[in-house]
Amino acid sequence: MNKPSNTADDILAAARRFIVTGGYNGFSYADIAEVIGIRKASIHHHFPSKVDLVQTLVRRYLEDAVTSMTELERNMPEPPELLRTYAGFWAQCIEDASRPFCVCALLAGELPALPLEVAVEVRAYFQFLSGWLTGVIERGAEQGTLAISAAPRVEAEAFMATVHGAMLSARAYGDTAAFATIMAPTLQKLIPASDAPE
Repeated sequence: MNKPSNTADDILAAARRFIVTGGYNGFSYADIAEVIGIRKASIHHHFPSKVDLVQTLVRRYLEDAVTSMTELERNMPEPPELLRTYAGFWAQCIEDASRPFCVCALLAGELPALPLEVAVEVRAYFQFLSGWLTGVIERGAEQGTLAISAAPRVEAEAFMATVHGAMLSARAYGDTAAFATIMAPTLQKLIPASDAPE
């Protein structure tokens, strides 16, 4: 990989950390420049404006999610395992602080104040995630491996909201175990006891 793309990746990584800790308005190019040791002009070279930077960050976040979900389904096609693994990914990230919060969930909380270009990308992420979860839950209901009490789309939205709410609660309480505790009843409701892990 050449130097410019490494610099762009470093800028994006720094922006992500700043968004997780302080939101969209919680950082400036000066903050990023200081953290990664470059001049602000170098950041502007890669991302002319903060809107460009965060728009690119969210777009890449979505691309990574699409790639990850495709890979997950290839390796683990069973709907109960897909839901457990998705929830487990966030539980692990919160526990070891490798990715303590979904960037798009944080930005969604700021949606009314975000530039339109960024808001569009955040919504696209949620639309993708909702569609993916709907497909997983629909397949599981058809196969009898998931128990649903509402339409697959409604169950998907509820699951997604529970994941993001559990992230917020874990953060608010400063308790990494809160995430798994909150997710457990939702997973138990969706996954029949006969399919529960031994």
